[in-house]
Amino acid sequence: MEGLRGPLPHLRYGLALNDRGYFWESQEVLEAVWAAAPQGGRERILLRACIQIANANLRLRMQKAHSAARLFGDALGELRSLTSRKAAPAGDGFVESFPIPALTALLQAKLGRPQLSKADWIAISAIVRS
Repeated sequence: MEGLRGPLPHLRYGLALNDRGYFWESQEVLEAVWAAAPQGGRERILLRACIQIANANLRLRMQKAHSAARLFGDALGELRSLTSRKAAPAGDGFVESFPIPALTALLQAKLGRPQLSKADWIAISAIVRS
């Protein structure tokens, strides 16, 4: 992940903030990492999906389930777009090791529920570790 080697600790920090319930802060850190990522790279797509998930998690906390569902749907669209793009010959580091199918399945399951609640927030790092 050539463009993200330097900011990789920031990426981990942003995901950890999300997983500890600091959704707004997570979104802010992830947006900074996204801004530093190479234009047109696959990592920008994955980061955009993670930002949308953190934002959706915040909306769930605010009891705005419809808005959260829309953001989860946007993140799912980003992940689908990501899987249709070919990896660079050397790979994209974090993107290549990220469990995109697991996150895609989790988002689909959440979106398949009749109504989302506060308890439906997504811990991104838990997916990465599993």
